[in-house]
Amino acid sequence: MNFKFAFCPIILLLSASLSFAQNVNVVIHGAASIAKTDDNFVCVTLDWWPAEKCDYNQCPWGKAGILNLDLRYGAFINAIKAFNPLRIKVGGSLQDNVVYKVGEVSSCPNFMKREDGLFGFSQGCLSMERWDQLNRFFNHTGVKLTYGLNALFGRNESQTEKGLWIGDWQPQNTRDFMQYTISKGYKVDSYEFGNQLSGSGMGAKVDAKQYGKDVIVLKNLVKELYAHPETEPKVLGPGGFYEEKWFNTFLEVSGQGVVDGLTHHIYNLGPGDDPNMMNKVLDPSYLSQVSQTYKGVSDVVNKFRPQLGAWVSESGGALKGGSKDVSRTFADGFWYLDQMGMASTYDQKVFCKQALIGGNYGLLNATTFVPNPDYYGALLWHRLMGSTVLAVTKESDPNLRVYAHCAKKKPGVSLIFINLSKDRSFNITLSNAKPGDAGKPNYEFVGKQNREEYHLRALTGDIKDDIVCLNDVPMVQTDSEDIPAMDPKLVDASTPISIAAQSIAYVTIRDFEAPACV
Repeated sequence: MNFKFAFCPIILLLSASLSFAQNVNVVIHGAASIAKTDDNFVCVTLDWWPAEKCDYNQCPWGKAGILNLDLRYGAFINAIKAFNPLRIKVGGSLQDNVVYKVGEVSSCPNFMKREDGLFGFSQGCLSMERWDQLNRFFNHTGVKLTYGLNALFGRNESQTEKGLWIGDWQPQNTRDFMQYTISKGYKVDSYEFGNQLSGSGMGAKVDAKQYGKDVIVLKNLVKELYAHPETEPKVLGPGGFYEEKWFNTFLEVSGQGVVDGLTHHIYNLGPGDDPNMMNKVLDPSYLSQVSQTYKGVSDVVNKFRPQLGAWVSESGGALKGGSKDVSRTFADGFWYLDQMGMASTYDQKVFCKQALIGGNYGLLNATTFVPNPDYYGALLWHRLMGSTVLAVTKESDPNLRVYAHCAKKKPGVSLIFINLSKDRSFNITLSNAKPGDAGKPNYEFVGKQNREEYHLRALTGDIKDDIVCLNDVPMVQTDSEDIPAMDPKLVDASTPISIAAQSIAYVTIRDFEAPACV
């Protein structure tokens, strides 16, 4: 074991002693749920970017793009298998520039730097040989797959309005691709139509009415080719930034029963080279601003009622590959896990982080496949937080963020506590809200079973560290490249829950009586 790893527990004790504690009562409203997520809420993306993709004088993608990624590494395979299963969305900015080498398409060019190309690249191609390799990998690792389709195929850029692509979507290449996929027995959970073409678009945009008509064509194609409803993939869209008028028009035109899930993207931290990035991820008022987007999307869903509700199908925090100083560090978890907590309270069914690997924001290092700190936070969420979301109220410092769900494995509830404060710890007591009578005091919860606690801190106490400690144990892959054991600390239920400064903790309480969780 590396020498510095042995000091994790000592450093944590020292940092805890330097902060001062505040007592906080947290009320869990367990009588009824306020939202529901998908069972596979945690999702990550695989992107098309080639190694030549550079931003802010750095080129962080290497060979992490879909066409170049080495799928043979044991560390990579084990990191995905640990989720059992992990939802992956294949897509990204260049997906609307990808043709499929099948049917009438015979040439298969690589992405090349091109000044007048979409996002600075020429058209690229997915060969069926590479698609075979990817699907063998997805099958071996148990991936639940969402695939992002090219929604610009057959269109041309307008001569009068820059960035606007006009004309009907031509489905033949997608038809051939789907027929090949079906013939091979490859499992696709859902198809997403296009990437960031909604509203003002990113690089390209499509009119909302046109988009609505085209997604009907896609839905009919899926229904035609997939003969059995139980194997029919879902149709998602539009996979872009939320703009109320565009989203409303799109859903009015497509009508009910066409779009199964309404997908949108979140990059609320702004450009990845922002020198103020660290302050943003530690500012509770800044983090909360994006709630207006979640509410807007939720309102549109309630109005048009797509079957599966809303999905965050891409969220990298910081744009253009993320922040090299923040995205791969422990500090990014303050943004990432808070976003998942907030999104779940607004009934967002799935939250896809950009990316599994690649850029600065990958869950895994792009060259070594070693997990970054966000990986462990995501894996704990997937294992502990169930699909039923509960309301939580508290009166305290806004630096303490709290979210509660029914436990994924019954019985009980699971909570995540996020402490943004640099110098303040929190001692938490819990209360159980009385249903139906807000005027009466809540029940103070006194547990009889030991709590299961998972405390995450940066290795050295510096949140810019890229190694995380779980319950004072550094999280490093084993000699066999497996994910290390992530066991809870069992804590006497009669004691307060202690959340150290600038730390994150998951807590599962098996004997907390929440009728919504029965």
